[in-house]
Amino acid sequence: MTREEKSQVIEDLTAQLAENSNIYLADISGLDAGTTSNLRRACFKANVSLKVIKNTLLAKAMEKSDKEFGELPDVLKGNTSIMFSETGNAPAKVIKEFRKKSEKPVLKGAFVESAIFVGDENLDKLVEIKSKEEVIGDIIGLLQSPAKNVISALKSSGGTIAGILKTLSEKEG
Repeated sequence: MTREEKSQVIEDLTAQLAENSNIYLADISGLDAGTTSNLRRACFKANVSLKVIKNTLLAKAMEKSDKEFGELPDVLKGNTSIMFSETGNAPAKVIKEFRKKSEKPVLKGAFVESAIFVGDENLDKLVEIKSKEEVIGDIIGLLQSPAKNVISALKSSGGTIAGILKTLSEKEG
């Protein structure tokens, strides 16, 4: 690869790092061609972009990026694949599901909405992260809950008040 080609790859990677707020680093070394193809298919179905990248180029792109990657450049040893996703937990779910049949991919680290996770032991935490849409849905559900309670209380007490008024008017008569 020429210096110009490397420079172009670094620029492209820097742009991708800037565009994505969910970035996973994984080790997929040792997977045969068929298994790697299955992993790529699983990523595609989950809207996850998977690329195998040279550590030195990725480290330079991280350095040039406006984001603070903390300890993530330290995990760039051996084989590294980078996964981009719009949903914070999608790559973690793909990795976890894929590991039911294989020992790889191994999570090296992740950058999720500016939070940094280093090490495979964080995989379960990452799977449980809720997407923006799920959090908004939870908030709407919580906000609607008190309103529903007030409305149902008014309906039930409205019936009670009407019943009391009817009973009182019958007694007077």
